[in-house]
Amino acid sequence: MDRGRKISGGKYHNLRKKKLFQKRNAQRHTTIGEIKRKQLHTRGGHFKTILLKSDEANVIVDGKIKKTKIVNVIETPQNRFFSRENRLMKSAVIETPLGKAKITNRPSQEGCVNAILIKE
Repeated sequence: MDRGRKISGGKYHNLRKKKLFQKRNAQRHTTIGEIKRKQLHTRGGHFKTILLKSDEANVIVDGKIKKTKIVNVIETPQNRFFSRENRLMKSAVIETPLGKAKITNRPSQEGCVNAILIKE
C-alpha cells in the first residue's frame, strides 16, 4: 500500500542523489517537418547529433542511395497512434515519391533517416 515505507510507518531515505550519468534524458520524438537537428554532449567529451524534424530520407533503390522527400507516415508497428502523429522511428513505413519505404535506422539517435524501398 504505502510504497517506500517501513512497517512502523517511517520513510526509507536514499543514501545519495542520482549522479548525472544515471539520470535519464527527455524522450525525443522525430516528426515530419523542415530539418531540425540538435547536438547533445555525451560521456567522454563526445557529441551525438539527434534529429527532431525531417522531411528528407535516404532511400536505397536497387543498391543505390537516393535522397527523397517524406510525404507521410503510413504505419508504425510499435503503436498505431504514432503514425497519426507522423513520428519517424525504426521500422515505420513512410510514403515517398519513389513509393513506400521502411525506415531502417533510429532517426532520434543518428541524425538522419535511412530507409529501404518496399516492393509491392
